[in-house]
Amino acid sequence: MTKSAGIPYTKKPIQWGRWAAMAAGVVFFTLIYFSPAWPDAVDPMGKHFALSREGKGALAVFMLAGTWWVFEVVPIGITSLVIGVLQAMFMIRTANAAFKDFMTPSVMFIFGSIVIGMVFTKTGLTKRLAYKMLSIVGERTSMIMLGCFVVTAVLTHVMAHTAVAATIYPLLVAIYSMYDDDNKPTKFGLSLFMGMAYVAGAGSIITLLGAARGAVAIGFFSDIVKREIGFLELSYHMAPVGWLMIFLLWGFFMVFSKPEQKTIPGLKERANRLYENIGPITRNELLAAAIVVVIIVLLSASSAIPADAGGFAAIFKRVDKTAVLLCSTVLFYILKILNIDDLEAIPWNIILLFGGAMSIGFCLWETGAAQWLAINWLVLFQKANWFVFVLGISFFVMVMTNFIMNVAAIAISLPVALVIAPYLGVAPEVIFYSSLVAAGMPFMLLVGAAPNAIAYDSKQFTSGQFFLYGLPASLMLMVVIGVAALFIWPAMGMPVSLSPAH
Repeated sequence: MTKSAGIPYTKKPIQWGRWAAMAAGVVFFTLIYFSPAWPDAVDPMGKHFALSREGKGALAVFMLAGTWWVFEVVPIGITSLVIGVLQAMFMIRTANAAFKDFMTPSVMFIFGSIVIGMVFTKTGLTKRLAYKMLSIVGERTSMIMLGCFVVTAVLTHVMAHTAVAATIYPLLVAIYSMYDDDNKPTKFGLSLFMGMAYVAGAGSIITLLGAARGAVAIGFFSDIVKREIGFLELSYHMAPVGWLMIFLLWGFFMVFSKPEQKTIPGLKERANRLYENIGPITRNELLAAAIVVVIIVLLSASSAIPADAGGFAAIFKRVDKTAVLLCSTVLFYILKILNIDDLEAIPWNIILLFGGAMSIGFCLWETGAAQWLAINWLVLFQKANWFVFVLGISFFVMVMTNFIMNVAAIAISLPVALVIAPYLGVAPEVIFYSSLVAAGMPFMLLVGAAPNAIAYDSKQFTSGQFFLYGLPASLMLMVVIGVAALFIWPAMGMPVSLSPAH
């Protein structure tokens, strides 16, 4: 220790691991970007897809960002800024295109969802709900976790999983404060928050209201296969798989991150007492609840309206869901439920994270790099057994959805898979459903889905821990997809192979 002007100074040790991971990302970028041209991808029909210089550059940025995100060498939002900077500096895309993606409607939807979570916390609605829930589920930490997971999953059946995560998050914060007053990282905290993110994904596959990916996949399926998949048909086939994953995830966290305490003694009495101390419901609570309920109803109604609807329904269908959601943010400020301090308290690290994810996703798509990757991967299975082909597609979608928007992952892979499937005698339905299941559960990277990033804000786990827990969880997901394709879906009447007539 030395002193300068009377101020003690302690030399901090060099973080060699951090610098090594940072250098690894730069090396990946350099090797890919400056390497000679790569071979074309060739689809089963013999059509060639060249990888342009810009496409190779997109893959280079993709590898650097993935490495930095996993090891969190800088704040995750800063890595996202690097994505935009590299695209512009190396002329992979124009600066206008690269940075415009940081404020797409999807990113603003996440912003609006986070604001709803803040309102629930500020008004006291969160604590009111948390204490009531705890008084019902009791004092066992395992049952508290299960209760939180089930509530999260049920909500994703009727509203977007991003909005659900933002709504549930402050509820979990209130519950966790009764487990650990210091809010320091614990196994229970990791299980509670990371589990919420995982379960939000698992629940969101069950209906078309949970996420936009289902509607996009149905559009591709309809165009290529010339058959419509309805709202109830999708839910019928997805419900057993989604709920199986929800309960398996609960068991997964009970095994790999078992809470330090089996019970929280006196929790039920304490929760009842705290609930009584809150007092009667306030004006702001009523206003906030009313606004959120109306927004949820409008979003759900918009998703449920058929694509071929006419009249006012058709007009309402065309209104962007982000605009509807952001109406709630505007109303919160008009009615003075929130103020300028709340706006400045928004976790911009999370917003930037998703801005970067959108930017790299569009970059891979627009440069053709994503299509090049999909074709190179899927043609490996063009002579494989149907089951291997289904798992190969699911694996590709699962990996891609951890890096880019799940909608983009579906858009990249599903059309190619549906074209290859008939050559292997594989029914398009099993391709459709297995891809959707995989797209809904990005368990390895925070950028894979908004609930992942929202849960990360709890500071109960690092991005590295999220990745490490995500590896076995993703393996479990692949096993479930395999079981569904072999046993569950055929038992429900879904064809997995084409008849000889095809």
